[in-house]
Amino acid sequence: MRRSSEPFYWSLFSAGGVITALLAPVLIIVVGFLVPGNQVAFHRLHEIFTNPVGRLVVFGLAFFTFFFSAHRLRHTLAEVGLKRFARPITLACNLAALAGTIWAGVVAFT
Repeated sequence: MRRSSEPFYWSLFSAGGVITALLAPVLIIVVGFLVPGNQVAFHRLHEIFTNPVGRLVVFGLAFFTFFFSAHRLRHTLAEVGLKRFARPITLACNLAALAGTIWAGVVAFT
């Protein structure tokens, strides 16, 4: 039986789904509603996001969300009938997730 890297990608998919489901709505509510509604002061949010731990959390959210989305897109395209292009689709999705993660790291840590 041939070794597969599929368990690694399923673990990223699972972790990404859970983390995205838990943290993304909170981030959307805080940044999208509470800050504009003056319920949370902008300088407090700025302190959180410039803190190294806050930056790491935002980077982790981006990392897992990108790989979660890449895995879901890959399997969706295979189910639509593009299974014969599985390798190029896998490569494109994972490279896009990697590029997004690198971009998120540059934004979060510079």
